[in-house]
Amino acid sequence: MTQPPSQQPPQGGFGAPQEPPQGSPQPATPGQPPQGQPPAQPPQMPAAPPTPPPAQPGYGYPQAPGQAPGYGYPQQPGPYNQPGPYAQQPGPHGQQPGPYGQQPGPYGQQPQPGYGYPQQQYPGAPIPGGPGGAGGGNPFKGKPAVIIGAAVAAAIVVAGGVFLATSGGDDDKKPVAQESTDGKAPSGSPSVDEGDGNGAGRPGDDDLNVGRKPGEAKVLWLQKNDIDLPRNGADVYGPWVVGDTVVKGMYRAVSGYSVADGKRKWTLKLPADMCAAPSQTTTDGKIVIGVKNGTTDKADCADLQMIDLNTGKAGWKKSIKKNGIWDMMSDISLAISADTVTVGRTSNSNAYRVSDGKELFGKPAGNCQPFAFAGGPKLIAASSCRTDDVDNPQHQIQEIDPATGKPKWTYRPARGWEIDRVYSVSPLVVSLTQREKKKWSILAIKENGTLRSQLVGDKGDKFAPDCGSAFAIFGKSLDGCVGVAADANTFYMATEPDSSGTARTNKVVAFNLNTGKPKWKAAAPAEQTVKPLRMEGGNVLLYVEAGYNKGGGIATLAPTGGTPQMLLRHPESTSQIESSFYNAKVVYAGGRSFIASGRVSASNDKEELETKTMMAFGK
Repeated sequence: MTQPPSQQPPQGGFGAPQEPPQGSPQPATPGQPPQGQPPAQPPQMPAAPPTPPPAQPGYGYPQAPGQAPGYGYPQQPGPYNQPGPYAQQPGPHGQQPGPYGQQPGPYGQQPQPGYGYPQQQYPGAPIPGGPGGAGGGNPFKGKPAVIIGAAVAAAIVVAGGVFLATSGGDDDKKPVAQESTDGKAPSGSPSVDEGDGNGAGRPGDDDLNVGRKPGEAKVLWLQKNDIDLPRNGADVYGPWVVGDTVVKGMYRAVSGYSVADGKRKWTLKLPADMCAAPSQTTTDGKIVIGVKNGTTDKADCADLQMIDLNTGKAGWKKSIKKNGIWDMMSDISLAISADTVTVGRTSNSNAYRVSDGKELFGKPAGNCQPFAFAGGPKLIAASSCRTDDVDNPQHQIQEIDPATGKPKWTYRPARGWEIDRVYSVSPLVVSLTQREKKKWSILAIKENGTLRSQLVGDKGDKFAPDCGSAFAIFGKSLDGCVGVAADANTFYMATEPDSSGTARTNKVVAFNLNTGKPKWKAAAPAEQTVKPLRMEGGNVLLYVEAGYNKGGGIATLAPTGGTPQMLLRHPESTSQIESSFYNAKVVYAGGRSFIASGRVSASNDKEELETKTMMAFGK
């Protein structure tokens, strides 16, 4: 294992955790003394969010007593008609000299006090104190606190009813409704309901394409929920697009639907609640999900189920190997890289082969233990090391071999800085936070594990990456964020909307990964906001969010900046439906866009059946 030498991060770079003062965030170097600039003043706390659930320090987000709940706590609906990441909070990097504006937590989705907000400090960012050994201390330090539970979650439902939206010019058929499973708790092993694509269905009499203007995409179909869920609802996992099937899971079933018409192709019933899933599948469409090991309130997220999403067939199933009495599995996080699925949780981890379920590696020896992983083209592990001071944690990040678990290199930020998210694994871009001082930093790491740069944003810019509204705390995923994207030499991040009402808009800022400095800024379409989703053919793929009487859509932005070019313009006539999805997840594949609710909620059974859960657009 290569141990890179200790490095100093660029001075004054955004990306160093910083206190959220007024203005643009200036990075500070954790553990380093101020350099040519006085320390920043105490962070400005964001405006108090609407009555949050009991405040618990969220994972990685230090919270002040009585302040908003931390990461992983359900939040009140935000400006986007949902408790979105941008809801009601100053961006983590808001008003600070850093690239991250003032405060909506780094994930924008939850109102949080300063933690996770890039903060202005002295120049510099969390600097690796150099690779080194671990100290001794609290093994739980740096992990999310406790789950807030269903305090805020309303009944959630999985979409099963499908309304085909036909256009008079292309098809005279009336919308067709489709029902899926009845939502009753299955028992025993997973079972597959092949489905005939029809079902009894509920009559649908409105054509969502009426009023569609020239140049606008068609609404291919709209799903409504038809599953009776528990009072507190359930999270929706996915969607994943595999070939001609779009798949999502919720409660006690995983279902695949035709991308063309939304009809159900198959449903895999589960014996208990689905409780975890990776953000991506293997290249051949296989996935491993977490399923609770019972149906009582005491059940843990301790069983793994492999599924071939091409067919809906269940593969191997096994219980996660427990590493001692203190191995708690109330929450786990899953990540897939190559043919390996990793299981992260507080102070413990395991990895299994996706194809056959064989355990590949488990808890490593030593004082530093992985608590979460980021997958994809590389496997990145975030670890917490025991120290003699629980208020001054030591984290480290490593690239590991997916087949053996052996680290290829180790990078350690200065003491006190915690690894919060991985925005990109290749190139590697990592978010760090300092809970006690409520600071935030973003670092780019080289292929050999040494510091590449520390991002430094312009004064006044506020950033709000959207990493979802996970309810899990100990099992917080490292990857899966949107609002960010990266190519070999540039990192792209959306700013927080800069105004309220119908004129909300934002921009994308491009950072040079070699210097950490901004290269250019590109404005979103007028009165709309954009979120980078990923790279597509050398360009940045964007989701243009629906606005007031403005349909959303999918656009691209050239690596040199400029004006976003629309690939798929969603109809203005369905903009209210498009913007109504709770914690919406957006996927673009094969020329079609899919918008799914991240959680479905309703106050009664009648509303459950009218809850819109997934929508598809195409040409």
